[in-house]
Amino acid sequence: MAISLGSEQLSIIEKGLNPSIKIAEKTVKTHSKASEKYVHVIFSYPKNIKWDGWVPIEYRRTGLNIETTEELVEYLNNVYSQMNPDNYPEWLKEQEIFWKDKVKAAVTKGFFDELKKGGWKCVECSLPKNPNWARRIQDLKEMGYTMATDTNRYCPNCKQNKTHLIMLPIQRGSNTGNGYETWSPSLRKRIVKVLGGVDVYENTKNAHCLPDHKFSEIRWDDDTLSENPDDMTDDEIREKFQLLSNQRNQQKREVCRKCFQTGERGQIYGIPYYFEGDEKWDESIPKKGKAAEAGCVGCPWHDIEKWREELIKELRNKEKNDRD
Repeated sequence: MAISLGSEQLSIIEKGLNPSIKIAEKTVKTHSKASEKYVHVIFSYPKNIKWDGWVPIEYRRTGLNIETTEELVEYLNNVYSQMNPDNYPEWLKEQEIFWKDKVKAAVTKGFFDELKKGGWKCVECSLPKNPNWARRIQDLKEMGYTMATDTNRYCPNCKQNKTHLIMLPIQRGSNTGNGYETWSPSLRKRIVKVLGGVDVYENTKNAHCLPDHKFSEIRWDDDTLSENPDDMTDDEIREKFQLLSNQRNQQKREVCRKCFQTGERGQIYGIPYYFEGDEKWDESIPKKGKAAEAGCVGCPWHDIEKWREELIKELRNKEKNDRD
């Protein structure tokens, strides 16, 4: 169920909200590339302090997915309470402890230090200069920080519409159970070795290819995450991973994101072939969770090697039948 802020629903929502919470716009904001949705709110606190920003209601990095008015009321009341300015000093102390041992994340820390000050931050003139600022923001999200992104906000300094970010000083979400798994350096080397160092998209060896989860992370939920122990068997590795270049890995993310949002399954080389199912996501299969992987089977991006084998097999069978 998608959250609606129509007049009737909005009236129901506002009755359950803290009177100091105002929903500023009826339109649910979206950041399609990140598969995030937000509600524009204004929080009023004593001493005439106001917070005007967007609160995420769909935020896959922390597994947040608000679907009902009851959930929305409970969540906004909770966020309002956490963001009380009286709680901010304690929140900062907790973050100082968190960052204390993050020596290797100095670049990302610079972004956090600016965002923690509050308010919308223009990526062009308010955040540290960095050619890959999006990666730094992704790192913060993976650390459990909650942010909203407006890709078209006017910047009075730049005098142009630019991407802006705002961080919510609330409890960090778990950086596990959010659709991301990690593996040790030794296991990473083993995965590459077991899979022969072959980039499955190009079907050639590539010294720089990376392990890729066949089952797209965008469809994971809290119960999908699993351990990747160093003693995984070779068969477990072959079942769970494939190797892709970083470029193809990013391309796959976009294809899977589009499939998740629109139900249109991906293609490779523009070939509309699926060895199971067709170009549309099977609506009888859940969109998220372990059971969702059944809907990925047959799509070329899910298991490129298997897809190629099945396509070649079908072409050969057709050729044989034509001869007969």
